[in-house]
Amino acid sequence: MKIKTVGVVGSGTMGSGIAQACAVSGIQVMMVDINQEALDKGTQAIANSLERLLSKEKITLEDKTRALARIQTSTQYTAFDDCDLVIEAATENLGLKIKILDLLKPHLKPTAILASNTSSISITQLAQVTQRPEQFIGMHFFNPVPMMALVEVIRGLQTSDSTHDAVIELSKALGKSPITVKNSPGFVVNRILVPMINEALFVLGEGVASAQDIDTGMKLGCNHPIGPLALADMVGLDVCLAVMEVYFNQFSDSKYRAAPLLREMVAAGHLGRKTGRGIYTY
Repeated sequence: MKIKTVGVVGSGTMGSGIAQACAVSGIQVMMVDINQEALDKGTQAIANSLERLLSKEKITLEDKTRALARIQTSTQYTAFDDCDLVIEAATENLGLKIKILDLLKPHLKPTAILASNTSSISITQLAQVTQRPEQFIGMHFFNPVPMMALVEVIRGLQTSDSTHDAVIELSKALGKSPITVKNSPGFVVNRILVPMINEALFVLGEGVASAQDIDTGMKLGCNHPIGPLALADMVGLDVCLAVMEVYFNQFSDSKYRAAPLLREMVAAGHLGRKTGRGIYTY
């Protein structure tokens, strides 16, 4: 199946980024959100992003104009009736995602593939509410979508080979490098990344080294572009704690216990960049 038209539910950071990546690659996009204000904000974010690429000579003025022309918007799910693939890119909330997937049911053509951009919720669980579990899959893009090459393509227990193959082909058409992942808490990247951040907090809490030296060690010793503690502040310490608790509960393995310092920082409201203070002060 060749995917020519993509629908995107949500026009926030991830939704608008996915819409931009598709439009730049020559794919028609229908972006839907709850109100026109949200859509206007998302469309403006895409225009601003394309303007930055234009100023850096990564794209031409014609590329920008054509990409914007490929994006249509609507506040109604009926606008998805001709889409080959619809990607749900709403907030990471199970109840909200289930509600959206339920509302989408009458508005998709029989052959359409449905995907979720979730970074943590079970694809197998979400597939159950779609009435098309064989045509449901995870497409976990990374932020910022236009710049990040990776897409985790997550197969639920029910996902068909044809659905998987079509989404892999689309990901490559977007200029991305997809990896195939079996449904599991955290998938691949976050399953490895967040415990690494947690371990850095153990090391800091035990006084093994200063925050600056821990980050410098990982940047210079492992060639990471950013240290794990600075990254924790970017992600949000509360988010890191929530992810660790999911792993601990779902795997029932003590290796996923949250670092005491992580709990203490979250209890103090020192969540990172968004609060002006985390491991570092901003």
